[in-house]
Amino acid sequence: MHAFKRSLVFLQPQAHTTVNRIPWDKILSITPFDIAKLFLSALIILFVTKIQLINDRLSALLIALPLTSLVAMLWMHHAGQSSERLANHAEGTFWFVLPTLPMFLIIPWMLRNGWGFWTTLAVNCLFTVGFFWLTVIVLRRFGIDLMPK
Repeated sequence: MHAFKRSLVFLQPQAHTTVNRIPWDKILSITPFDIAKLFLSALIILFVTKIQLINDRLSALLIALPLTSLVAMLWMHHAGQSSERLANHAEGTFWFVLPTLPMFLIIPWMLRNGWGFWTTLAVNCLFTVGFFWLTVIVLRRFGIDLMPK
């Protein structure tokens, strides 16, 4: 593992960027509790996809619920994260959801108009990235910085 970390030093830019401040050792270490979180989170996804086999609208409703965000905030709280960090997470989630919303209208339109699944998925990924950066730029003009330097 140390050789891998040393090889990453070559890939890191010399400037102090947000990526350089990420504690990779903490992120890449896996604990038994992490395995439990992974299992529970995967179980939620499995449950929703099984519901989809029976009722696609109920599955869509369950997916529309912010289950992932709520579970993430539960794990954050359990890890002792401050109220400020939880609040920042919730607020950031709100703003980051906005650029993904058009995808849920564009995908059905494309699929119903003969576009292939993989092409539709690729185009929507590109649109979402574009909408994401547009959201970041527009919100900066209003004093909301989603991507601080």
